[in-house]
Amino acid sequence: MPEAKKKSVFTDAHLKSLCRSYTEANIRKLAGFANAVDGVEPETQMRAIGMLLDRGWGKPNQPAEHKVEGSIDVVIRDLMAEKAKKK
Repeated sequence: MPEAKKKSVFTDAHLKSLCRSYTEANIRKLAGFANAVDGVEPETQMRAIGMLLDRGWGKPNQPAEHKVEGSIDVVIRDLMAEKAKKK
């Protein structure tokens, strides 16, 4: 018989709070990697710099392109018809 999965003692909110409590120390560590002169690979430095910028300024929007054949009215009508068939 499979062993029962143990229930987590942490709620999502508790786990999120616990992770956030390490933010300052880890930001300082990332800054240390980003500013290191010796002993840190350039790739590691660039990754740390990117993480710091993403954390401070947010990630840039990623453009998305979608090709749609036909008019938008036809596409929406077709999607609605598909949805109706599934019900």
